[in-house]
Amino acid sequence: MTNRRKFIAQAILGGLGLSVGQQGKAASRWPISGLASEPAVISTWNNVAANRKAWKVLKKGGRALDAVEQGVRVAEANPEDMSVGYGGRPDRDGKVTLDACIMDEEGNCGSVCFLQDIKHPISVARLVMEKTPHVMLAGEGALQFALENGFERENLLTEDARKSWEEWKKESHYQPVINIENHDTIGMLAIGQDGNLSGACTTSGAAFKMHGRVGDSPIIGAGLYVDNEVGGAVATGLGEAVIKTAGSFLVVELMRQGMSPQAACEEAVRRITRKQKGYEDFQVAFLAINREGKAGAYSIHKGFMYALSRQGGHEVVDAGHFI
Repeated sequence: MTNRRKFIAQAILGGLGLSVGQQGKAASRWPISGLASEPAVISTWNNVAANRKAWKVLKKGGRALDAVEQGVRVAEANPEDMSVGYGGRPDRDGKVTLDACIMDEEGNCGSVCFLQDIKHPISVARLVMEKTPHVMLAGEGALQFALENGFERENLLTEDARKSWEEWKKESHYQPVINIENHDTIGMLAIGQDGNLSGACTTSGAAFKMHGRVGDSPIIGAGLYVDNEVGGAVATGLGEAVIKTAGSFLVVELMRQGMSPQAACEEAVRRITRKQKGYEDFQVAFLAINREGKAGAYSIHKGFMYALSRQGGHEVVDAGHFI
């Protein structure tokens, strides 16, 4: 009977690429024990101002969830950031439509997509998480919910964004420009003083997209994913490519299997380049942090960077790249 049980166990574990003797060893590789050694904030691109705001929250002992919300609101309110929130480039019809999601240490999450006329979609997403039984609200429903909860309707199309749209209409040629139009997201991850993780992601989406288009940023598991036992990941770039691979979830699961954040981001990029044609013409980047506070980032093309904040210091780090 013992031999029969051993045979069955070996057959099952063999399908997982393990042996009976390796079982405990494989499990111990999962980075699910211990807390981060210190608080940290990371965000996509050169978003040091957003990191500084998030860091102030962490320094006071605030939750990582509060830190990421307050941090990305800085980008949402900045009219000079033409890829997020107020001042974001419009779609082909001249409408600024926003997407955002947020996720806490317990796996709770909220999201809004195709939201118009509300400057801070990340805060609406948090209320979806905290006040409704749902994860995502879209379009008119998301706007109705925001207005019912005290948000004010605003015109988000700035003069600079309008001029950019008018110039685009002369040829109406839709072609994402690597590291320019694809600056379409701020994704942020934070570890609080209590060792817990949270993440947020917010965007105005690809410039001059079709009216109604939604990218990866409001989709849990695509633009953002957090697993408090393992770590978190965010994505930026061409949202369609990220959605097709459930990119941020993939990065976190690779970390669960024992990969470092850097190795996990690299494998997620390679997954796209192996399976999706035309990757030479678009950008995708992943940014991740694990439970121990180690960060990693990788992109298809050169040019992606991320902001890293630890111990009150803030720096911008150039990421590695596939091409």
